[in-house]
Amino acid sequence: MKKLCSDITYRLLYGVTYLVSLLPYKALYVLSDLTFLLVYHVIRYRRKVVARNLASAFPNGDNRRTEKRFYHWLCDYFFETMKLLSVKPETLLRHIEFRNLDQVEAYFDRGKSCAAMLGHYCNWEYLTSMSLPMKRWKGKFFLGLIYHPLSNKAFDRLFIDIREHNHGTCVPKKDILRKLVELKKEQRLSYFGYILDQSPKWENIHLWLPFLNHDTPVFTGAERIIRKMQNVVFYMRMERPCRGKYVCTFEMMTDQPLSLAENELTRRYFEMLEADIRRAPEFYLWTHDRWKRTHEAYNQLIAEGKLKAH
Repeated sequence: MKKLCSDITYRLLYGVTYLVSLLPYKALYVLSDLTFLLVYHVIRYRRKVVARNLASAFPNGDNRRTEKRFYHWLCDYFFETMKLLSVKPETLLRHIEFRNLDQVEAYFDRGKSCAAMLGHYCNWEYLTSMSLPMKRWKGKFFLGLIYHPLSNKAFDRLFIDIREHNHGTCVPKKDILRKLVELKKEQRLSYFGYILDQSPKWENIHLWLPFLNHDTPVFTGAERIIRKMQNVVFYMRMERPCRGKYVCTFEMMTDQPLSLAENELTRRYFEMLEADIRRAPEFYLWTHDRWKRTHEAYNQLIAEGKLKAH
């Protein structure tokens, strides 16, 4: 019965999302404006968390203005992501421009698999379409879309459908290394995107870095995997010059990750991401309680023997 209910819910969600995705972008942005009024003024979705995050990251900033702009963008992100379920490649490529893709293809030509480091900034879901404008490697490599499976199975299936619409394949976080080893044995080239700016659980904290005016716990698992597989690494810089238009630039970080000191890749990534956020803070995902775990509390847990130091 539980599976049947999940299937029915999924079909309903898919049907509604698909119908909405058929609307032109202009109509979607009208819906987004209406949704903003509901989310920001009526529901007040996580406004306390957003206000607290902005105040601590930018103690001298115009945070009320940034907050409103953020919620406008968040509503746009929601409808732009729905649009990915049915949008035609030629239409999508009018809304996302990829720069320096030739560098990625050049490394594929040399038989080198690549990895991307990116954040919850602008519309990261657009990474799923990076192969569309390629000249030589379109559809010829494995585009790994790393994700954390949702507890709600219906929503999980829907998001997989959205993300896999443009040649990508969703890979659960726990299966990344196994999949990479499998692809290497098959001699298939790959490009995996790693989003590193989530808040790790206490037991997964291996490194603290300065980030947006905070001493911040960060994941190092992505770097460890990249070093193990010796991938070429790009930072995916995303910008939104105007509504309905994104620019994604592939910026080389290193093609020899083992030549860098341990954790150096992670450090560089957070420095680059912070620089992007400071330029246009309204496009960062402020609704997450990013700094709920503090270094002081971490040290206290270690002192009490409740946590092992790394």
